[in-house]
Amino acid sequence: MKRSELREHIFKVLFGLEFVSPEEMPGQLQLYFGQLEDIKEKDRAYIQTKALAVAEHLEDIDALLNASTTGWKTGRMNKVDLTILRLAVYEMKWDDDVPVSVAINEAVVLAKQFGGDDSSAFVNGVLAKIV
Repeated sequence: MKRSELREHIFKVLFGLEFVSPEEMPGQLQLYFGQLEDIKEKDRAYIQTKALAVAEHLEDIDALLNASTTGWKTGRMNKVDLTILRLAVYEMKWDDDVPVSVAINEAVVLAKQFGGDDSSAFVNGVLAKIV
């Protein structure tokens, strides 16, 4: 699987965090992977590892997002945009394998695909402030 496809799966898993407790995440991962056909074990491991890593840094990520936005705290943000931002901030700050420019570009692509009309501009603007 390409990295962009893996990132899309990670986004979908993380989006589910908005609706379940962190303790339920392992079970949710199992349900998610049960829906995927022909997923390679290395791809599954990558998705799971990265999703859990983002979840572990959630407090720090949200604090950074709240400090970087005016009038748009995480509690007010569209859940799709928030999930995309969380993934991108994790990649920018804690994932040395992903260059900052790639994290931002991929976040904008996800926002265009899954967000609303203004999501890509919003995501790009927030991430530009963080950089």
